[in-house]
Amino acid sequence: MATILDGKAHADRMLETVRLGVEARKAQGLRAPGLAVVLVGDDPASQVYVRNKSAACARVGITSLEHRLSLDTPQANLDGLIDRLNADPDIDGILVQLPLPQGLDAKRALHRISPAKDVDGFHPMNQGLLLEGLPGLRPCTPSACMSLLAHHGVALKGLRAVVLGRSEIVGKPMALMLLEQHATVTIAHSRTRDLPAVCREADLLVAAVGRPGLVEGSWIKPGAVVVDVGINRVEDPGLAARIFACEPKKLETFQSKGAALCGDVRFGEALQVASAVTPVPGGVGPLTIAGLLANTLQAANG
Repeated sequence: MATILDGKAHADRMLETVRLGVEARKAQGLRAPGLAVVLVGDDPASQVYVRNKSAACARVGITSLEHRLSLDTPQANLDGLIDRLNADPDIDGILVQLPLPQGLDAKRALHRISPAKDVDGFHPMNQGLLLEGLPGLRPCTPSACMSLLAHHGVALKGLRAVVLGRSEIVGKPMALMLLEQHATVTIAHSRTRDLPAVCREADLLVAAVGRPGLVEGSWIKPGAVVVDVGINRVEDPGLAARIFACEPKKLETFQSKGAALCGDVRFGEALQVASAVTPVPGGVGPLTIAGLLANTLQAANG
């Protein structure tokens, strides 16, 4: 039976480190770091995420300022707000909550954020610093995953790692961070030939594709470490029966509520094959917010 890598517990450790860093700033007579969150529209999932970020900021002493814009906000207004936040000396980090409503250009907005305040780590300058192995603000989710692996003593040097997913938010930066630690990395995706066989080569498998239960237990090398970045809502009974076949309690939850959350990996099957695996929920999700606040403190400290 695999070890469950508790993301929530590690996020708590990361947040405590941030809290102590904020207290150290205050002891030096410096203001608390300031994080501005921009939310456009009324997407329910985004609203929940923003509330969680605000609560985490309060917990560690970071000043959180929300800017809520209407669904029909034009691009020029969003650009103008970002420009004002870039110029505000009390704001150290700017986060534009994704996804943006149709008609708004997300890349244009993200690239407009000052690299020094880009606490999501998505600006091309920060991505370039990561590529060159130089210090900078790095994408929150991959950074937090690396922290979790380090905490659990996963030795990455020489390890065969497969990153399933090639997004600029998780897949590509995760691969670069693993390379930086001397892992041998393969990036796999939907067009990879014989994807199950490629995944079975991995000593470390990072799944970040957003497809519920894609990775079956048979795709996992015995003894591998599995990091599941995906979080998906399952509402189809047939799909739930397949994904949760080895998780009777999760299947009961689905049957009683008509929906359940799962990752990109079939957790119950992975438990029987892997040496360690992150759960969903309670795995990578809490780490992302902790990584965001760590970046905000880093930005404030320059």
